[in-house]
Amino acid sequence: MLEQHLSEAAFLWGQRERGLCAPNLVLADVAETEERLLAHVDGLAVAGPPAVEKLLIPALEEMEEEQVAAAAYTLLNIQEPPGTDLVRTALEVASPEVLPAFYRALELWDSAALRTWVPALLKQEEPTRLTLSLELLASHGVDPGPPLPELLRHEEPKVVAAALRVAARIHHPFDRHLYQSCLGSTAPALRDAAIQTGLLEGRRSAWAACQSAVESTAPDLAFPALLLALGGEARDVERLRKLLHEPRHRPATFWALGFSGRRSAAETCLEWMEDPAVSHLALEAFRSITGLPQEERFAMPPVEEDPLPPLEEDLAADLTHGPEDDLPRPATTEVLAWWKLERRRFDLERRYLHGEPFGMEALSAALLTAPMRRRHVLALEVTLRSRGRLNVPTRAWTSLQRKALANLFRSWTSGLHEP
Repeated sequence: MLEQHLSEAAFLWGQRERGLCAPNLVLADVAETEERLLAHVDGLAVAGPPAVEKLLIPALEEMEEEQVAAAAYTLLNIQEPPGTDLVRTALEVASPEVLPAFYRALELWDSAALRTWVPALLKQEEPTRLTLSLELLASHGVDPGPPLPELLRHEEPKVVAAALRVAARIHHPFDRHLYQSCLGSTAPALRDAAIQTGLLEGRRSAWAACQSAVESTAPDLAFPALLLALGGEARDVERLRKLLHEPRHRPATFWALGFSGRRSAAETCLEWMEDPAVSHLALEAFRSITGLPQEERFAMPPVEEDPLPPLEEDLAADLTHGPEDDLPRPATTEVLAWWKLERRRFDLERRYLHGEPFGMEALSAALLTAPMRRRHVLALEVTLRSRGRLNVPTRAWTSLQRKALANLFRSWTSGLHEP
């Protein structure tokens, strides 16, 4: 019975993680999976020492990420014997392949209890482990303490990027020259972290760097493009539309355009609904702006997957199934007919979200009902517009997310802040 609890917990852990980025699930769907997952975790936890010794400790040494994460999270919530000590010991020797699983379990753990882990987390010298530790502290809003200034000057860009995210979350002041150095970094991850940090502080240089990155059409401009879209300005939407001339930028550009809320962006999406490479992305973005109903008549019936291409055709092709692969293809004639009737209610000078004028009411509703894959960006917009005062942890347990949303509704009394 205990083995079944662990097996089901691992399976549901994976289901929940994929659900957090799914285009066809909403918060209530993930909550159902989560409820079943936590029931199996409780089943293991109440078993005590037999489950710990025979199942949970051996599971930490496995190579299956879902099983490691489920076992680690269960142990973190077992007091006798102290499961936290077992997880900390296992983390120190964990292989790189399963490190993210340990940190994901810790990300879902109690913030107050995590504070005692800070010295151990930050004593690690290997950059990947140190980066994951800082990302974990940022997700919980835990202050790393005296080591933070030194970490902001680390030689590894990904470590500095993670340290910047911690500094932004806890509102830690940092040197202006250091910030400008990060903003001008050739490492995209560091540049993006600096831009986001600057926007949280209202720095004009951050917005200028964001625009410059998009205009440069550099290979890694997905995040700057997304931030420009969140700004919602017509001139920035025009900057994004120009990126569609390059095929490599089209997926990231449609993703960004869907958050711009502009009628011009929606009409741009219509122009690409016959392109088989991006039609599903164009439909998703169009629907996000206009609120096109989730009706079967607006989507093409699913087709059987094409067979794998011959090896000699493209050895570098990425065949991994991603969330975007579950998006429907548009029934273009029906979509165009709907738009012909609805277009007149969309003002060129306004921004829209799911067909409603953008504002507190529309954004709040979307955080409850939008597809899971889009909620992370909506939450980012809340953080940016509130200058970091309000956060909705869209990867946390759904119960905590709902509490954060309730706090958002109560706290947001001063209107939206422009980035």
